[in-house]
Amino acid sequence: MGTTQLESVPEPKYWHLRTVLSEALDSEFSVGEILPNERDLAARFGVARATLRQALEQLELEGRLQRRRGVGTTVAPPRVGVAVGTEQHAWPGAAGDVWQTADCDLAVPAASVADALESGRDEPVHTVHRSRVTHGQPVAAELLYIPQSSVPDLSGIDAPSGAARARAVLRELHRLELEGQDSAVELGSARADDAKALDRLPGAPVLVVTTRYLAAGRTAALSVATYRADTCRLTFGDSGGVEIHEDPQRRAS
Repeated sequence: MGTTQLESVPEPKYWHLRTVLSEALDSEFSVGEILPNERDLAARFGVARATLRQALEQLELEGRLQRRRGVGTTVAPPRVGVAVGTEQHAWPGAAGDVWQTADCDLAVPAASVADALESGRDEPVHTVHRSRVTHGQPVAAELLYIPQSSVPDLSGIDAPSGAARARAVLRELHRLELEGQDSAVELGSARADDAKALDRLPGAPVLVVTTRYLAAGRTAALSVATYRADTCRLTFGDSGGVEIHEDPQRRAS
């Protein structure tokens, strides 16, 4: 590969570099291929390594690149379209739910969670841990918060800790009549526990979907689901299916 120097442009240098790198990914690299190290890339494009890192971070945010532990920076595959929602509004754990239940614990939640649940800050809350896998790769991790008041009969159920306890909590939640749900999406950075569950580096871009489940005029459960922003494109609606979405420019390369 020859050396490419960036010309003076009115846009930020890292953004222009991002465009040049994107074109190089289309023409010179294949999915899964490892990029040269930062020193070599910076020398090739005649930029400071700080500028290069900004461009690489932007491409990671756009889903073009992936940073992998012990591997380096690789060309990402097309984003996986992950449907958020089912054919009809339903409680978590209902038939057709694609999440895998992993664990459950009971503790007083963070103040922000208690406020979102509109429960007392000293009220213990069941936290159900779930994960989602698509095409063999982890794409999301979820914390599902359920106040004790939403599952008052759980104390009479003999279920051990872990996944069995989590499933018992969800079964009891289903006794309530679901009145509705609402969701919000925001861009965030992976915390250490989320990064580990999603096989990403801490601080990697993620999409956080917060869903409130309403029953008896109150928030009966709160879901905070963290999706990999580098591989996921969230779709909302009633399809409930999973599709593969590709950028038209990438398909043409």
